[in-house]
Amino acid sequence: MALALEGKKAIVAEVSEAAKDALSVVVADSRGVAVSKMTDLRKQARENGVQIRVVRNTLARRALSGTPWEILDETFSGPTMLAFSYEHPGAAARLFKEFAKNEKDFEVKALAYEGELIPASDLDRLATLPTYDEAIAKLMSVMKEASAGKLVRTLAALRDQKQEEAA
Repeated sequence: MALALEGKKAIVAEVSEAAKDALSVVVADSRGVAVSKMTDLRKQARENGVQIRVVRNTLARRALSGTPWEILDETFSGPTMLAFSYEHPGAAARLFKEFAKNEKDFEVKALAYEGELIPASDLDRLATLPTYDEAIAKLMSVMKEASAGKLVRTLAALRDQKQEEAA
């Protein structure tokens, strides 16, 4: 069904607005995936701060024109699903990676992060980025280990000093 010009302009404006605040974008093809599975994916996306849009390729190109995401233009062929991550750059990649494990027809085409086009084969590069809480936890464990090591060295030095004084 053909869209009226006003409808197309509205879609371009919505996608352009979605792209403006996104931390990363993932492009996928969902042909052959059951509607119920796609509904579950959309629900999970909302829970993880990801907005999913299925857009015609020409409208996607227009919407992303002039944004850091226009590098994805060459991936727009066939049905195009765009996933915009807002809370964490790896959220959409992580979500699509998990979804693709169970859905063989689901295909990730490409990703974009900080103005860089990432091929689908490197999906893990973005999907494995730690969340803010994970990164803080790792930092705290490193700091804890470092301080514990320093404490042990200090106690050993005190022991050695006491032994020297006693001798």
